[in-house]
Amino acid sequence: MTVIIMIAQMLLGLSILVLLHEWGHFAAARAFKIRVEKFYVFFDAWGKKLFSFKKGDTEYGVGWLPLGGYVKITGMVDESLDTAQLQQEIQPYEFRSKPAWQRLIVMLGGVTVNALLGIIIFTGILMYWGEKYIPADSLKNGIVASDLAKEIGIQTGDQIISINGKPFERLDELVSSEVLLGDQVILGLARNGQDVKIELPADFTKRLLDTDKTAFLTPRISFTVGEVMKGMPAYEAGLQMGDVITGINGTPIAYFDELQSALQANKAKTVELSVLRKGETKKLSLTVSESGTIGFYPEAEALETATKSYGLFAAIPAGTQMAWKVIADNIKGFSKVFSGDIPVEKSIGGPIAIAKKMYGGVWDWYRFWMTTGLLSMVLAFMNLLPIPALDGGHVVFLIIEMIIGRPVGEKVMLAAQYVGMVLVISLMVFAFGNDIWQHLLK
Repeated sequence: MTVIIMIAQMLLGLSILVLLHEWGHFAAARAFKIRVEKFYVFFDAWGKKLFSFKKGDTEYGVGWLPLGGYVKITGMVDESLDTAQLQQEIQPYEFRSKPAWQRLIVMLGGVTVNALLGIIIFTGILMYWGEKYIPADSLKNGIVASDLAKEIGIQTGDQIISINGKPFERLDELVSSEVLLGDQVILGLARNGQDVKIELPADFTKRLLDTDKTAFLTPRISFTVGEVMKGMPAYEAGLQMGDVITGINGTPIAYFDELQSALQANKAKTVELSVLRKGETKKLSLTVSESGTIGFYPEAEALETATKSYGLFAAIPAGTQMAWKVIADNIKGFSKVFSGDIPVEKSIGGPIAIAKKMYGGVWDWYRFWMTTGLLSMVLAFMNLLPIPALDGGHVVFLIIEMIIGRPVGEKVMLAAQYVGMVLVISLMVFAFGNDIWQHLLK
């Protein structure tokens, strides 16, 4: 069921994005009385499609290959590489018969709609759900440092007080673009009453991507015993739901990470647990498993959360800022990839990565719309890249035409389109292969 939900969310999200992106091109073309021969959501590769119908001069349909979509505009050198119509006399309803500024608007139509959609989605999220976060005050016990965090000098129990000199206010700042994509990031910590500053190493992002970034620094929490698994050491020793483990072999235990560390240090050994039950302390003897567990689920203390509410007039600028931050983060991310700070295979994902890591296996409308808004802005950014076969490539040629006062030659346009198609197809193949390796075979 989880896989079905992942696929369904991905298909719904991509359908919305592709439909509206292509509608942006379609609406602009029709506004200038340019004929549109096809309007397809997803590709009808090799002529195969799920269904189609024709209305007026346009064939509308849904293809079987969910890697995008397209509108086929008469008289335009596009992905179809249809050169036959270019040999005919120019007709007034063709793309090539229109002024350069009109053609530029048509090419920017999809990107514009995606950018507006991202802003609308983020604005709607803020108005409906507000901005939920865990304030820094909730981390009263400090943080648990992962292995990577320990390697760079952070210790479990440290209190985060600042990031690059700015006061630390909320938990999600630890996985913000300022931390993940920053060139020089300094964390201010409080440790045993002293201030400590830790500068993240230059290869921090590369090393973090090899782990679970959400586990880099996590809240330190107290806990009680939840469900105890039958047949496991904890069950056999008499551990009960609601018990509070206060020590192992005489060593005090206050937090779950301390329990985990103690159990890992005593694999396959017999230990004595100190347990507080209904105000009384009990001693339980048991043997830790070879994997360092005893067989119960912890009931963690609930962290306090806060919600910032937005009305319409506050949500619009805040939603716009969220949308453009996605673009800024993508630009930073690209620079990190080209500089070698982020491995290419960690930065490019295909449908499997989108379904698994972004949408997830639980239908959560907040996550769905947040992911769709993010992807809408990413789609706008990617399509503006100056690569032939993408909208940005066409925009570059149109700007050149407006500067020199004449169209770029059709042979040059066709050659560029071939090169662009090879690049795009190669990128798709790499994304699919990387998906299979990262999420299915690895």
